[in-house]
Amino acid sequence: MDATPTPLRHAFAGGLILAGLVLQVMRLAGLPVALPVVSVAFWLAVGLLWPDLKRGNRRQATILAGLGVTLLLAAALFHDAEIAWIHLLDGNSYVVAMLVGVSFIGLIGTRQGHAPPPGSALTGRRGTGSTWLGVHLLGAILNLSTVFMVGDRLRRHGEMSLPQLLALNRGLSSAALWSPFFASMGVVMTLAPQMNYATILAFGLPLGLAAGTLSLLDLSRRFDLDTVAGYSLSPRSLLMPVAMASLVMLFHYGLTPWLSIVSIITFLLPGVALASNLPRGPRWTLQRVRGHALERLPAMRGEISLFLCAGLLTQGLSAYITAATGSEWQLFEHFAAPQAVASFLAIVVSAVVGLHPIIGVSVLASMLELSGDRQTLFAFIALAAWAVGTSVGPLSGINLSLQGRYGVSGTRMMRHNLGYAAALSALVVGGILLLDAWL
Repeated sequence: MDATPTPLRHAFAGGLILAGLVLQVMRLAGLPVALPVVSVAFWLAVGLLWPDLKRGNRRQATILAGLGVTLLLAAALFHDAEIAWIHLLDGNSYVVAMLVGVSFIGLIGTRQGHAPPPGSALTGRRGTGSTWLGVHLLGAILNLSTVFMVGDRLRRHGEMSLPQLLALNRGLSSAALWSPFFASMGVVMTLAPQMNYATILAFGLPLGLAAGTLSLLDLSRRFDLDTVAGYSLSPRSLLMPVAMASLVMLFHYGLTPWLSIVSIITFLLPGVALASNLPRGPRWTLQRVRGHALERLPAMRGEISLFLCAGLLTQGLSAYITAATGSEWQLFEHFAAPQAVASFLAIVVSAVVGLHPIIGVSVLASMLELSGDRQTLFAFIALAAWAVGTSVGPLSGINLSLQGRYGVSGTRMMRHNLGYAAALSALVVGGILLLDAWL
């Protein structure tokens, strides 16, 4: 008797998720669509799909949302903060729209299901290293979408193993150390507009390569990689990601330079998916989009609910911390190597306990008055804290995505990344001392 309502709920929810994506694309095109309308569509879909969430996901989402609302109320009631209640649900809506857009990768091409691709998989240390390098290089441009491109291809060889998931996590998060297209760089450039990017690149890129070496040594020591399938960096496997990256660059530098990388990915991947299906006729294309909306989009309930609820928590934390500390107090009179090291470690520790590094970075920036080369030092520790914190933080975007997409808990990823995070943090501290001396 319950068989009929479930497909109806899924159909409505899938339609709402698709509508949220379309509305966000309309916003990016300059049409008068308010962000809260997009957010409400996603939240209504989560409400419809709530009974189908795994118990762990449901509990975590409830805690995140509950804490966010509690902090917003505390900021308003005890600190007289002005809260933009109309934007209460907007946290991470743009990320959710991008994730929905990325899901349309499944409509590119005609092969269905998860049949193994032809040829043998690359395995062993070489395969794992290839996975890290592929995610790192392509993720530096395509951000989080690369994890799904590479991860879904790896999953065709069987269920994802822990070494594969750790390689995805570390390959992407370490790109935050140097990539000019990463979300972290956009935040840091806003907070420290006078930073010297050439200096950041000179220190961040070697650290990124060191992070890859650390990952490979660590995974080789702790796991038997002989049968672990890797992502082959062959021309055939790189064709779609490289084509996507080229299109993103074309839009970013030529056609739509005013849009962020995340925004471009949001409309570009669905557009490419539709274009690849249209040669078989509008009816075929419509059927595939309809099937995607009815089946694939409701199956994203784990990812969508976690991101939306984490965004609500971030809004609550930011509002409360800003209201409680104010904007006049300065944390350090002088910002040099000791203060930079302490700030970096504090942000990483906060990520371990569940706060996204963007919160720590934003709060730190609000409590500092920096000028000249001190902004470059701040930018370096902010990017490094983002790279380490997102790898180990159970509520970071990469770990929420891996949890929602592949079923691995953020807590488990955190436990297995603690040693890696500690080793990379030691290298970062060395980098801070060198950079401070250089400046």
